[in-house]
Amino acid sequence: MKNVGRTSLVDVVIDQLRREITSGRWPVGEKIPPESSLVGTLGVSRLSVREAVRALVHAGLLATRQGDGTYVTASDETSVALTRLLADVADRDVEEVRQGLDLVAARLAARRRTPADLEELRAIAARRQLHYEAEELKEFVEADIAFHLCVARAGHNPLLLDLYTTLSTALRDTILADDMRHSTTDAHQDLLEAIEAGDPVAADAAAQAILAV
Repeated sequence: MKNVGRTSLVDVVIDQLRREITSGRWPVGEKIPPESSLVGTLGVSRLSVREAVRALVHAGLLATRQGDGTYVTASDETSVALTRLLADVADRDVEEVRQGLDLVAARLAARRRTPADLEELRAIAARRQLHYEAEELKEFVEADIAFHLCVARAGHNPLLLDLYTTLSTALRDTILADDMRHSTTDAHQDLLEAIEAGDPVAADAAAQAILAV
């Protein structure tokens, strides 16, 4: 962090602290430096630091633990806001939106996947299949979620990935409580092969077949 100068406003301090969080220098779960340390590093008043921290607590990026300190709780304010919104939304509505993102993710992944994306997709698909054959529901669902998140990541659209990740997290308990109806092994294999072939039309068709189950 750089010294922001004594005449800077509180929102500049907020921006500096936010940058430490979003850059990953202060990862989620980590305790941030104490107030006295931030005052010295930033060259601002204790009151300015206190107000900046309070603002980021309100935004959901930080949480203060009485007698312990302040910890990073999230790295993206958009995800925090969406998570708060989803708390009052029916699971069915969340699932319908997530399914729409599945189709977009499949098409983008077919166009933009990298060799590293394909390697990760193959590994997760194999793990998913093993858990399915062993009838290990929890492990299977986790692998299924990981597979679809990997497809979204292979689309290389940060906004899509953030939305998909947040929606999948919101639905995790619901999916775990379900049976193995999402075990469309053939359709998932078709999706993987379409992405490997770089065929967005086939990827779209495979994604629709998965959603039709």
